[in-house]
Amino acid sequence: MKFRPCIDIHNGKVKQIVGGSLTDEKNQAVENYVSEMDAEYYAYFYEKDGLKGGHIILLNSRESEYYEATKKQAVMALNAYKGGLQIGGGIQAENAADYLDAGASHVIVTSYVFQGGKIHMPNLEKIKSEVGKERLVLDLSCRRRGEQYYIVTDRWQNYTDVIVNEETLDFFGKYCDEFLIHAVDVEGKAQGIEKELAKMLGGWGKIPVTYAGGVGNFADLKELKDLGQNKLDVTIGSALDLFGGKMPYQEVLRFMSN
Repeated sequence: MKFRPCIDIHNGKVKQIVGGSLTDEKNQAVENYVSEMDAEYYAYFYEKDGLKGGHIILLNSRESEYYEATKKQAVMALNAYKGGLQIGGGIQAENAADYLDAGASHVIVTSYVFQGGKIHMPNLEKIKSEVGKERLVLDLSCRRRGEQYYIVTDRWQNYTDVIVNEETLDFFGKYCDEFLIHAVDVEGKAQGIEKELAKMLGGWGKIPVTYAGGVGNFADLKELKDLGQNKLDVTIGSALDLFGGKMPYQEVLRFMSN
C-alpha cells in the first residue's frame, strides 16, 4: 500500500471538503479545511518527499465563475512538480493534452465517459486514443444505493446505472492505467472506511487502485490495508495534519514504509 497525496481545489483555494456536500449551485460545499497556502506549495511539498501518483482535483464545474481561478492553481501545481501528479476535473479529449503538457503524469476522467447516466463508448474510446491507456486514470468514485455501489459523476452529484463490481473493473481496466475510487458517502468525514468496497477492490487487484474516503486514524488505515490485501493505495485528506486533521503526515509515511 502506497500513500497517494491529494490537492483538492475549490473556488480557487486548496481545500478539504465533505464530498457528498458538493453542489454546483452557488459553488457550495461543507468545508473541513481551507488552506492559506496555494497548490504550488503542496506540489513542492510532495516532491520533496518523493511522493508520486497523487492527484489534483478541480472541484468547480467548467461553467463556474471560479473555474479559471481553480484551473490556474492546478496548472501551477503541475508546473511545479512535473510528472509527479495526476489531474482530474473537467478533463475531455479536447483539453487532456494541455494538462499533460503542463506536467501531469496522467489525466483522470469520470463524467466525460458517461452520458445520461450510462457509459458513452465513443468518448471512452476517444480519450484513450488521445492520451493512451498508459496515461489515463478512470475515476470510478461511487455512492451506495441499496446493496450496491454506483458510479457517480458531475462532482459526485449524479448517479449512473453502472455498479462498481469485478465485472465493471475488468471492463474499464482495458482502457486505463489505474483507477481512482472515492467512497463518496464517507469522503471528508474521517469516520471510517467503506469496508465492503475496500474488500472487493482489494480482492480484484489487477491494476493499481487508489482508495479515498473515510480514513480518520491509523486503525482505519490498518483495516484498509488488511481488507484490501495490501493491494490498495490510499489518499488521506481531512484527517491529515497538513489539512487540519489529527493524523501526522510523517507518521503516515512511516506506516506506509513498514
